[in-house]
Amino acid sequence: MKGGAHNVAGFGACDDGLMIDCSRMTGIQVDPDQRIVRAQPGVLIRDLDRETQALGLAVPGGFISSTGLAGLTLGGGFGYLSRRCGLTVDNLISVDLVTADGDRVRASDDQNAELFWGLKGGGGNFGVASSFEFRLHDLGPTVLAGPVVHDFDDAPEVLRQVSRVFESLPESVSCLPVLRYAPPAPFIPEQYHGRLILLLAMIHTGDPEAGESALAPLRLIGRPLADAVGPKPYCAFQAMFDKTAAHGARNYWKGHYLDELNDGAIDALCAQAARMPSKESSIGMLSLGGAVSRKQDTDSPYPHRSAQWVLNIQARWREMAEDRTHIDWARATFESVDPHATGGVYVNFLSEDEGEARVRAAYGEDTHSRLVALKRQWDPENRFHLNQNIRPGGS
Repeated sequence: MKGGAHNVAGFGACDDGLMIDCSRMTGIQVDPDQRIVRAQPGVLIRDLDRETQALGLAVPGGFISSTGLAGLTLGGGFGYLSRRCGLTVDNLISVDLVTADGDRVRASDDQNAELFWGLKGGGGNFGVASSFEFRLHDLGPTVLAGPVVHDFDDAPEVLRQVSRVFESLPESVSCLPVLRYAPPAPFIPEQYHGRLILLLAMIHTGDPEAGESALAPLRLIGRPLADAVGPKPYCAFQAMFDKTAAHGARNYWKGHYLDELNDGAIDALCAQAARMPSKESSIGMLSLGGAVSRKQDTDSPYPHRSAQWVLNIQARWREMAEDRTHIDWARATFESVDPHATGGVYVNFLSEDEGEARVRAAYGEDTHSRLVALKRQWDPENRFHLNQNIRPGGS
């Protein structure tokens, strides 16, 4: 199944099989009176944001605008709005699905409720999602947002302060700290281009008049090299780092959840960032909590509600001959943080070689067993298997 073709596991195409390409199914219908949007599976986040933001509305999810809506949603979905508005699936109203038998069904709280539960994070295991319906939230379209940049030498102490500050920040504030090499962006002093930095991408999504005071505790940390926080269209902020995920590179991801961004995790991440073998790679850690944590683990197949941070280790490079170097770095980074992590993983951050054990870790044993039962009902022959697969046999 091919939607937005964003995920690096490569499950949108196959050898010696059938690919169903939904990328040109890009219809979007916004109902501002009902505060609902209906979108097809080829829609990208930028498309959804453009149509909903025209009316000052938004669906939570994503922080790269080229992300495909279908894959994002079916894996759970989070982004800059999740602390205030929850996961993407927390705002899902219904899904139209074509099953392995070719039947067309609708899944919602009132129709095929157990299937609907499984679609809220169980991936593309149960059929072809042909349409999604979401609740909308008020937002912008102008928000206070942007990056604050720190010297890499200051990264450990800055991250410690970020961790402490977040304990008292409102849910309208979200932050994505990223360890990476500085791109040639105009807001970064030229002498730091190509050098390791810590970038804090932050946003305030609540009352505009409260934005300056809400973000101040983050902006006042340390001695920033640059502060590009200011009023800007939400759509522009969502697309601000798209070049870091553009098509054409080789990619390998590893992920963790953290209950806290503690000293051990920070030291491990900074030590591995110093060994980063590619200037296109990065280590990102998105703040969670808030509305995400108020749902129960059993409300969807996303069982990581208590985690406060989600970690994405992104190895990105160009030459096939260098595969081992960059994959080994990502795995070593993952292992170095493992003692400080929850043991869980976001299913959309899994690479293609993770295996059955990591798929189970993405869901937990009880949720995985429930998904297996659902798979037996809706796809007993496992026709939809090119994914982070829930096998109908359970193993």
